[in-house]
Amino acid sequence: MNPIFISLPLSLLAASLIIFSDSPANELRAIAAKTRDRSLVKTRLAELGHQTQSEYEEFRYLQLLYSGIVSLITLVLCLLGRSSIPMMALLLVVAGVATYLYLDRNLTSEVKKQRSAIEAEFPAIIEMLTLAISAGESPLTALKRIAENSHGNLSVRFRQVISKVHQGLSFHAALDLMGRDLNSPLVRRFIDSLVNAMVRGAPITEVLTRHAQEAREHQRNRILAAAGKAEISMMIPVVFLILPISILFAIWPSLTNLNLFAA
Repeated sequence: MNPIFISLPLSLLAASLIIFSDSPANELRAIAAKTRDRSLVKTRLAELGHQTQSEYEEFRYLQLLYSGIVSLITLVLCLLGRSSIPMMALLLVVAGVATYLYLDRNLTSEVKKQRSAIEAEFPAIIEMLTLAISAGESPLTALKRIAENSHGNLSVRFRQVISKVHQGLSFHAALDLMGRDLNSPLVRRFIDSLVNAMVRGAPITEVLTRHAQEAREHQRNRILAAAGKAEISMMIPVVFLILPISILFAIWPSLTNLNLFAA
C-alpha cells in the first residue's frame, strides 16, 4: 500500500489540531455559536424544553462534529479504495451534508413525536382539570395538583408554568409562554380560551368542557387517520405477496396437466 494513503489523513488531522490553537472542541463550539438559525432550530429545541443558548450551541456543535467524523471516515475509505479526487470530493461533501441534514431531520421527528404525545394526553388532562375546578379549586391550584399527581410531557409543562409563577411571573403570562413553546394548535386554542375566561370572568368550567369535547373529537380523528394509513400499508403485502402466491397455487395444477398433455 502506498504510504501516502496512510500519511494524508494523519497530516490533515495534525493540521486541524494546529489551526485550532486552544482546543478543537472549544473552537468548534465557537464556530457552532456563530451559525445562523435559518432552519428554526431554536424554536424546535424550545418546544422540546431546551430554551437556553448553550443548548442550541451544543446541538450545532454535535452537528458539526458528527459531520466531520463521517467525512473523515469517508475520506479514509476513499483513500483505501484509491478513488479519484473528484469522486472523493463528491463523497466527502455528500457524507458531511447528509449527516448534518439527518441530525436536523431527527430533531424534527422528535418534536413531532412529543407533540403527538402531548395531544394524546391532552383530553385526559383537560378532564382532570375540569373536575378539579368544578370541585371549587382555583385554576392555579388545580393545575398544580395535576402537575404533581400525573406523569407525561404535558405535566412537565404544567410544572414549568407553576415554577414560573413562583418566580414572579403572572399566571396568564406563564400559560401564554407554554402555548407558544408547544406550537400545537389544539393546546394553543385551549390556553387562549382559558386566559380569556379568567381575564373576563367567564365561567371556566364551560370553557373546559367544550375544549375537552373538542380534544376527544380530535383524538378520534387522529385514530381514524392512523387506522386508514395502516389499512393502506396492509394492502401492500396482500397485493404483492399473498395474491400472486394464491394465483400461482391456483394455476399450477393446470400448467402441470398441460405440460403432460403436450409431452
